[in-house]
Amino acid sequence: MSHSALSTMKSLLCAALSAGLMLASAPSLAQRVLRVSAIPDEAPTELQRKFKPLGEYLEKKLGMKVEFTPVTDYAASVEGLINKKLDMVWFGGFTFVQAKERSKGQVVPLVQRAEDEKFRSVFITTAKDINKLDDLKGRTLSFGSESSTSGHLMPRSFLLAAKIDPDSDLKRVAYSGAHDATVAAVAGGKVDAGALNISVWEKLVGEKKVDTQAVRVFYTTPGYYDYNWTVRADMPPELKKKISDAFLALSADTAEGKAILDLQRASKFIPTKAENYAAIEAAAKNAGLLKK
Repeated sequence: MSHSALSTMKSLLCAALSAGLMLASAPSLAQRVLRVSAIPDEAPTELQRKFKPLGEYLEKKLGMKVEFTPVTDYAASVEGLINKKLDMVWFGGFTFVQAKERSKGQVVPLVQRAEDEKFRSVFITTAKDINKLDDLKGRTLSFGSESSTSGHLMPRSFLLAAKIDPDSDLKRVAYSGAHDATVAAVAGGKVDAGALNISVWEKLVGEKKVDTQAVRVFYTTPGYYDYNWTVRADMPPELKKKISDAFLALSADTAEGKAILDLQRASKFIPTKAENYAAIEAAAKNAGLLKK
């Protein structure tokens, strides 16, 4: 073979190798999008509004595009993460436990709001004669979504602890699908009482979207662990760290940080771990909402 032919062959081989390397790295380049979602515990427009500045902040910190995709129900948020259609999801404590069980431990909670260490639920009513949990016997009650930690699992758990079985002691149990919908059901007289998360209740009161002369809180639960941002276990460790660091760096001392934290109804974000949700897992099994 002549020298020039050999040289041409070498060039072609190098080009082929180079193209091969480029193709090999193409999947990682194609994954320069972080696909994010959240359990639909509020209206989709509200979830989008809350996430927009956080998404823009994460794009800057991670150096990649961040896309928020709303899901139709709680189960879709779990399936989306497990089936690799999503990379990160804002879960409630119970939804995280469901995702952990469905994926056989292949999901990792990264961070939670400081408020999620001792989260609470409230029971509300318009009825003058409902002043304690026991007064709910024989009455109608609305939970939020069946998969909601603060709108169903923990309120049900505290009712059971008070020796009240919602399915046999109450006249009727309804599921509104979201916390703001529970408030609307109580305010509209569709049910005698409702249970929802304290954060949404306080937000609606603060925005004067609920008439506190008519609708009032008659019971606030003890604290429990709740919401977190969860990723798949197979996410590259360096990306997990970048995401965690970005959340932990958010501070109310900066205008950007304060705007994001206010929308997330958080004072700050703190690290979390799967073990924090053991009590929720036990409560779910106790209430018959998770297989023992």
